[in-house]
Order: sequence, then structure tokens, then C-alpha cells
Amino acid sequence: MVSTMKIAVVTGASSGMGRDFAHALCKDKKLSFDEIWLIARRGERLKELAAELPVAAKILPLDLTKNESLEEYQALLSAERAEVAVLVNAGGFGKFVRSDKLPLQDQLDMVELNVKALTAMCALSLPHMQAGAAIINLGSLSSFQPTPYMNVYAASKAYVLSYSRALNVELKARGIRVIAVCPGWVATEFFETAEKQDKSAVINKTPLWKSADVVHLALKDLHRGRDVSILGAGVRSQVRLVKLLPHSLVMKIWLKQQGHK
Repeated sequence: MVSTMKIAVVTGASSGMGRDFAHALCKDKKLSFDEIWLIARRGERLKELAAELPVAAKILPLDLTKNESLEEYQALLSAERAEVAVLVNAGGFGKFVRSDKLPLQDQLDMVELNVKALTAMCALSLPHMQAGAAIINLGSLSSFQPTPYMNVYAASKAYVLSYSRALNVELKARGIRVIAVCPGWVATEFFETAEKQDKSAVINKTPLWKSADVVHLALKDLHRGRDVSILGAGVRSQVRLVKLLPHSLVMKIWLKQQGHK
């Protein structure tokens, strides 16, 4: 592959961890790229972010749930003869509501963005990656357990974890690393999107972690060669317990934490 430019790509870059990843990638001395491509639907937010970054930035206001947006990304990679040094899939959203009260389109949109778009971005980027490249996929603590009242979201994040870990093994021969970032509650705009549509769905979201801290550990774990990054001793302990306890009990504990009987 003849390339003219090395790039970093960040989806969900308009806010939250996507935005913090964009800043952190530019400061990481172990990563090398000439330009960063910022992808999200909100173009004005991307322009603001681009002005803050110390490297050249390409603004791509794309909706990755649309096939035409994925096709545009694929065409740009070929036209620019770009080498993808690092891909961060930080786009995604969730809803806190009982599944039978959640509109079908909301459920399908979660799957489209959290699963389909993430998978497509990896598949489209891989032909443009060389040894030393990296993929960072945003999972969740809920990747490890079935989560009532966040049912579709948690299931989509379980996919992200499984997909990322297996992809990391598959790409080992090519020298490409893949890591799933699985934080607990993070202080971002996520909770504004995950609005309660069901009054019985109580959100107990404490403690909240800082997005920048999650991103900092994610890059540190990436360079350590880990395939999963989890911030916080308490969160890591919960993950270990979830592996040992019956999921029926795990769900009962979750419901009690959220104020359900």
C-alpha cells in the first residue's frame, strides 16, 4: 500500500470521550500521525475541537448509521491514500427504559451505531493499516453482564467487548493491536441522551469517573499490550465478581442498586 499521509480517526468526536481521545492522541508521544480525522454528526462541534488541536484536522460531519456515510469514509481513505495509524470508535448511545416501552427505532438505532457502525469502521480501516497501528473500541462495564432497563445498550456493548478481544487475536500476526475500553459511569453527555422514558427506571450513576481519566488509562493500557482497559479498582472487582456469580443474581443486585424491588 502506497500512502502519502498517516492519520488518526476518531468517531463520536464532538463530545465526551471522543473529544478527550482526540486531545489525548495528539499528546501521546508513542503515536505518530500527520492528520486527525474527526467524525460525528455535529459539524460545528467538530470545528470547535479542530481549532483546539495542535495537528491538522479533517472535519467529517457524518452519520455512521447511514450507508452513504460509510461509503464516503471508504472513498476518502482511498482518495487520500491514507494510512490509519489509530482508529478510535467512541460513537454510541444508550437509553434507560424498559424494552417494551422503548420505541423500536431507538432500539435499532442503538444497534446500528454501537454495533454495525463500529464493525464497519474497523473493516473499512483495516486495509489501510500497517504493523504498529491500533484500534480502540469503546465498550462499557455493562459489556460484562446482562443489564435490565439498559437491555439493548448492554447487549450491544457485550458485542463490542467480544468482537474487540477476538479481533485483537486475529490481527496479532499483522502487528495491529485492538483494545476495548470498558468504564463504569462516566461524566459525559451520555446521560442526556439516555433520558428516562420510564419513571420506574431509576438511574443510580454514582460514582462518576472523569472522561479524561478513562482515556488516559486506555492509552496507557494500549501501550502495555492489554486488550481491555477498566478504570477503578471497584469496577475491576465488579467485573471479576460478575464472572463468578450467576447472572440471575447479578441482575438482582443491579436492580437493587437502581432502586428496583
